[in-house]
Amino acid sequence: MKKIIDGAYLVPMGNSNAVLLDAGPDLVLIDAGFPGKTDTVLAAISKLGRKPSDLQHLVFTHGHPDHIGSAAALVRATGARTYMHADDVPLAESGGPFRPMTPGRGLLPSLLYRLVWKPDERMEPFRIDQRIADGETLPLAGGLRAVHLPGHCAGQVGFLWQGQRLLIAGDVFMNNLGLGDPVGFENEEEGRRSQRKLAALAPQAVCFGHGSAITRDTPARLERATVRR
Repeated sequence: MKKIIDGAYLVPMGNSNAVLLDAGPDLVLIDAGFPGKTDTVLAAISKLGRKPSDLQHLVFTHGHPDHIGSAAALVRATGARTYMHADDVPLAESGGPFRPMTPGRGLLPSLLYRLVWKPDERMEPFRIDQRIADGETLPLAGGLRAVHLPGHCAGQVGFLWQGQRLLIAGDVFMNNLGLGDPVGFENEEEGRRSQRKLAALAPQAVCFGHGSAITRDTPARLERATVRR
């Protein structure tokens, strides 16, 4: 677990990330990794001196297997309430299959696409308690404003953490070996618009579902990554 900014922690979940927000009586977890990562989350909660029942909210950037895989187990372990954009709710509540994608540009996305993208695999399904709309502010951890960022996944949303200007951006980009495309796109044209939209938000810090967070020179780095596309 690595601090991004005060109250926000990046929790490595194998080759994907979750974000744990500790800014009030209730903890908020954004994304849940692949299956089998429940103990990783519970260990992170313990390191904050908190207990599993303190995790009251489980929020998702989108409904792909590497972001929802441990969700059902985490709900059982914590009793957390779940939140997801309406377009991806059927993925969570069915457990798959998942919509087809084409690989992102570059060597790393194309390699990862072949290695990890398995649209026919199944996850344990779970219920979504609340559907998220674009522009909605969830009254969690001081306020999470949802920004719809489709392309990689139709229901993908980023979250601006109110007051701190941290953007939790899902898979709009990856930041492995530099800032680049996600592993793939359901709709590349939409994905490019979402990349530009993300850069225009000019957050002070940003983190992704894959790779390191960016906490310095963030707007300029996002703008450069967008221009290259």
